[in-house]
Amino acid sequence: MSLRKIVHIDMDAFYASVEQRDDPSLRGRPVVVAWRGLRSVVCAASYEARRFGVRSAMAAVHAERLCPGAVFIPPDFVRYRAASKLARDIFKRHTDLIEPLSLDEAYLDVTENKTGLSTATRVARTIRKQIWEELHLTASAGVAPNKFLAKIASDWRKPNGLFVIQPEDIETFLPPLPVMRLPGVGAVTGKRLELLGVKTVGDLRQLGPAMLEEQFGRHGMRLFELAHGVDHSPVVSDRPTQSISAEDTFERDLLLDETEPVIRRLADKVWAASRKDPRTARTVVLKLKTAEFSILTRSYTPAFPPGSCDELAAIALSLRDRVALDETQRFRLVGVGLSNFRESEISAQPILFE
Repeated sequence: MSLRKIVHIDMDAFYASVEQRDDPSLRGRPVVVAWRGLRSVVCAASYEARRFGVRSAMAAVHAERLCPGAVFIPPDFVRYRAASKLARDIFKRHTDLIEPLSLDEAYLDVTENKTGLSTATRVARTIRKQIWEELHLTASAGVAPNKFLAKIASDWRKPNGLFVIQPEDIETFLPPLPVMRLPGVGAVTGKRLELLGVKTVGDLRQLGPAMLEEQFGRHGMRLFELAHGVDHSPVVSDRPTQSISAEDTFERDLLLDETEPVIRRLADKVWAASRKDPRTARTVVLKLKTAEFSILTRSYTPAFPPGSCDELAAIALSLRDRVALDETQRFRLVGVGLSNFRESEISAQPILFE
């Protein structure tokens, strides 16, 4: 198999950078993109705020304690999506093989690029230059022979950096890395690996495939491949939506019986969003987060998919009845979702009469 040329583009502190670009008074100041409130979380933080320890997904009240002088800006996703689309338009000048991961990052397969540039590094350098000149935003880029390595590379010289991992460099680059840099190695897997004496990717290599498969099943083989820089996953453009969901965090914790109005409102949002997809969602999902931050999910796949917003809400409410917790338990968040999308059976039916 010939080597791919993959570029991973990651916009730097994207939401906060858009705010600083559009309001010059914010430049050089610690900016936190978040709604104010006890239950709000940080959507993004400028690098000035990150120096104080502020991070995405952190509670906004904690961010305020870490950085009392931060400027809090409520998120404006309309502007962020517009900036993301303009960046995507720049990517399309170079390749049609684009796999967005979110509004602020994407994989590009530039094994064959549309602009005739001789190397993937030149493509990445050109894209970063165009983003700066046209959007007045910075982006970091990683270049490597596969997606896994390209994503690691893009983080190597953030912000506003470019890093290249050549195929011949993999054997010296990977072994010293902390094993937590591998995708799929979170706190739980990391702790199990630590008990096996594994702290670096090099340590992981020493365990061998048989030991890893015994300890972690199929995921163990994936870890073994990643430890050797192997990732065959292609860049998939226009990946179909896997799920549609909406959730809400309450100002005060609610009892389960008090969540019905929220569930109905979220069902209305999800149903409206699902109408834009020609496929049919078969599975309804209810998500709950307790006051103690435990997450519960319940799902149901009926014989026939929900045919209306009211039916979706009714199924979501029935899932709520399957939560067997003490009636005094309180919840801080609820979410409703649709998943398991299939091609519409109606459109697939043959025409019998005209």
